[in-house]
Amino acid sequence: MKPTTRGTLAAVVTGVAATVGAAAPAAAAGTVPVPVPLGGVSTALGMEVPRLGAELPLPKPGAPDGPRYVTGRLLPDRTLPQLPVTSGLPGLDARAPLPHPLGDGFDHLDVDAPAGDLRALAPGLSLDAPLTAPDGSNFGLPGAKLPQAGVLAPVLQTVAGGNLGTGPGL
Repeated sequence: MKPTTRGTLAAVVTGVAATVGAAAPAAAAGTVPVPVPLGGVSTALGMEVPRLGAELPLPKPGAPDGPRYVTGRLLPDRTLPQLPVTSGLPGLDARAPLPHPLGDGFDHLDVDAPAGDLRALAPGLSLDAPLTAPDGSNFGLPGAKLPQAGVLAPVLQTVAGGNLGTGPGL
């Protein structure tokens, strides 16, 4: 293998390892922090600017419940099972300066909405064939019946919270 090929391969492996190493703590935490750098704007304009930050959730799909077999039906109860997804609501941390109307100082407005847990189930489908189960009194042949179809409603469960406050200083 040529030295340039080895060097290129080493650079690619190092980049992949660094990416995986940086993504592992974020995946374990469940959210990825997203800071908004406004320090340069504050320096350039010579004034206080808002401080912003956010947290983006990482959705994690779960294992669906399998179909349930019911006696008397040809198709299972949950033909298309619901897929559970665990994630979170995005978080926000913002602090903005407000001019003090009676003096030279700054007051601030603070919004803090931490990331919250979110559990969801995707919609599912339940079907039944237009035939009954084989009947012994009918020479083992199935009988006719009306087909059945049902939609399993999606489920969303969360608790959101946040704080809004004002105070002296930045």
